[in-house]
Amino acid sequence: MLTATPSRRLLLAAGSAALATGAAGLVVPARAAGLPPTRSMRGGSNNYRPGAPIVSRIGSGGFLMTGTVRRAGDGAPLPGQRIQIWAHTTEGHERDPHSHGATLTDANGVFRMEMPQIVPAFGQAHGHLAFDSEGFETVFLRPVMSSPRDTRLSADFVLQPV
Repeated sequence: MLTATPSRRLLLAAGSAALATGAAGLVVPARAAGLPPTRSMRGGSNNYRPGAPIVSRIGSGGFLMTGTVRRAGDGAPLPGQRIQIWAHTTEGHERDPHSHGATLTDANGVFRMEMPQIVPAFGQAHGHLAFDSEGFETVFLRPVMSSPRDTRLSADFVLQPV
């Protein structure tokens, strides 16, 4: 009697096919049922300026602030949402109007803003972000950078409808 033993190539091909067809849920973006909303961080609203203008970048650039905006509960991406960004940078303090700007999320709920290099203020290099549009609760974030030499920072929002 002859017994077939699967070869490594056959196992790899079968595993790749399973992943390509969505087995294990890796091809379809994750949608977490019951995804809790992001809570405002202490100090996140410091120097907030309501109505900061939507801009293509803040200052001369060189630093990248990115993130995503999703809805609490199902985790669906939220396009067209306004995110305000400000920080203490090589070109100004976080209280200066020219250190503030806003951007909108794209179709996938992703935002990005180029800005001058963030530098330490009160001992920490950190950014400030705010979601302050209608339809969802306002959220203020104050993420701290791992190192003042970092050239990018990411912050994600999960928003609670009002």
